[in-house]
Amino acid sequence: MNHNASAGGGPRKRDVVSTHSVFGAPCWVSLTSRDLQATQDFYTAVLGWRWRGAKLGEHFRIALADGVPVAGIAAVAAMWQMAVAWTPYFAVPDADVAVARARERGGTAAVGPLSFPPGRAALLADRDGATFGIWQGELVGNWEAWRRASPTFIRLHTRDAFDAALFYGEILDWASGKPGCCEVEYEGGEVVLRSEGDIVARIDSGAVESAPDPSVRPHWQIHFAVADVLGCARTAEKHGGSVLSEEEDEAILRDPDGAQFTVTARRAR
Repeated sequence: MNHNASAGGGPRKRDVVSTHSVFGAPCWVSLTSRDLQATQDFYTAVLGWRWRGAKLGEHFRIALADGVPVAGIAAVAAMWQMAVAWTPYFAVPDADVAVARARERGGTAAVGPLSFPPGRAALLADRDGATFGIWQGELVGNWEAWRRASPTFIRLHTRDAFDAALFYGEILDWASGKPGCCEVEYEGGEVVLRSEGDIVARIDSGAVESAPDPSVRPHWQIHFAVADVLGCARTAEKHGGSVLSEEEDEAILRDPDGAQFTVTARRAR
């Protein structure tokens, strides 16, 4: 969900960008948490984030990297009986239409659409169980700065990339020919999603021409661009997290609450 406007007021009118003009692309990432302060302390240590309040109330915070909004934290996991996890949100012009399309195609709606001024959000799962969100309304304040900074990147690990691309494409109007829609290409066995020429997501399902792997637990993986991947991994361990895999330019980490995320060397995605 888009925890976008700061506690000290929203963006100026001319800076407001809505999902009517930007749609189908990932527009935000959010973490459900059990303990807001502990979560903030961990990500401040590992990723250097700073924090500000959100209009949604005391259970929500916005993470800032070099002054640019990066992500939202929602301390609602216990209150709403939700799993602790990072979730990407996609911009849609109409949340009700998107939810109906998802259900028609075998997806499920876990939460919403609910009203979260200045917009509406829903939490869904695709037909293979990967969780994602949709957002209708104003995008994060200073949207263009967020987009240019590219602080986050998302990748869907699933059993059948082609089938997943069809599912999301029909819900989010990918490759629909509508002005502003996202374009889909197939490169090296992956589905690549582009918005205004920029790669904003990838979908992969393993080796080209291999049968779908039933052992894969489909999920959207959130990547954060960092200057020092190995340093982030060591700091995560020091502050109660764990390292699931580690290479020089990428590491998969788990925070103390169990939420999984990836740190990727800048320009390595």
